[in-house]
Amino acid sequence: MDKVESRFHLVHLSAKRAREINGYFAQLGEGMGAFVPPLLTPDTNKPLSIALEEIAQGKVEVARETTPVDGPLTVVEDAGGDEPA
Repeated sequence: MDKVESRFHLVHLSAKRAREINGYFAQLGEGMGAFVPPLLTPDTNKPLSIALEEIAQGKVEVARETTPVDGPLTVVEDAGGDEPA
């Protein structure tokens, strides 16, 4: 937990990295090279376990956006001009 800001952040980051690792293992025989391989020698073949170990060792970080965000929701104006009943 000391590598991330919150539990939600840890879940989000580990799930995203696990999908990347799973994609890497799925495309191994195709030679495409579209995914980053595991950044450590895994003791297991489970993508989520590998992702959590990478985060714990500090090998995976989130790139932060530098532009400010107004908020999670956007207000959409009613084009009809009528107020709701």
